Amino acid sequence: MADELLVLRCRLGEREALAELVRAWHAPVWTYVRGMLDAARADDVAQEVWLAVLRGLPRLKEPARFAPWLFTIARRAVADHLREEYRRAETAATPELGEQAPGEQADVVDVVEALVERAELLAALSGLPVTEREILVLFYLEDLSIEDCAEVCAIPSGTVKSRLNRARRLLREQLAEKGYSR
Repeated sequence: MADELLVLRCRLGEREALAELVRAWHAPVWTYVRGMLDAARADDVAQEVWLAVLRGLPRLKEPARFAPWLFTIARRAVADHLREEYRRAETAATPELGEQAPGEQADVVDVVEALVERAELLAALSGLPVTEREILVLFYLEDLSIEDCAEVCAIPSGTVKSRLNRARRLLREQLAEKGYSR
């Protein structure tokens, strides 16, 4: 209900309402984008998402469905970015290696164990196929329901469940290869 009210206030031209929406949803959007891309690209894509939100907010048909709409925009922005990246890689004379940013551990003295585990999880996530990674990020990191994931990805709920199952298995296998056990 709060998001719906903020959307309606934004449509009425209240700048503070837009600022509140951004404050409430910037971290979840960035987390989703970061789960799909490396940190260097996540900032740019997250900004693109907010520009698209600003442009599209007047056309949002169901203000109560703001979260799935927002993540649909984020998903499209990530897909567009990946598509452009793949297109550039295909047209380049030689494939560019090492485009992924190195681990984010440099110059960090007091690394909290939880942050290390999260970084390792993100590294494992980056090794998953995009469709499975996307479902894991939406479902677990963004706490979207199966139905909302289906809406964001424009696929049936059953497909979300099967991708989620496959993603869990692949992630478990990757983590087991790295010596993590349950």
